[in-house]
Amino acid sequence: MSIRVEIVRAWPRRHEAKSLLLPEGATVGDALAASGWNNGDCCAGVAVFGLRATPEQRLRAGDRVEVLRVLQADPKDARRKRAAKKTS
Repeated sequence: MSIRVEIVRAWPRRHEAKSLLLPEGATVGDALAASGWNNGDCCAGVAVFGLRATPEQRLRAGDRVEVLRVLQADPKDARRKRAAKKTS
């Protein structure tokens, strides 16, 4: 038996998604390997439906695996800079 999962990654103003058919009992690591995206380029981690996951985590049918990027800026600092611009 097999399961269908989706794997996604995103950058500013674009994203990429793949639908994968994996054997039952497949893990997040299996999904990364099947996608061809496990080369480590700017991958800070992975999540399943927004919750941090490990490569050993088992997947269920319909899961969405998200490849997470490294933050470009601290969100708090970015917000402070935007607020400062509005008051100037």
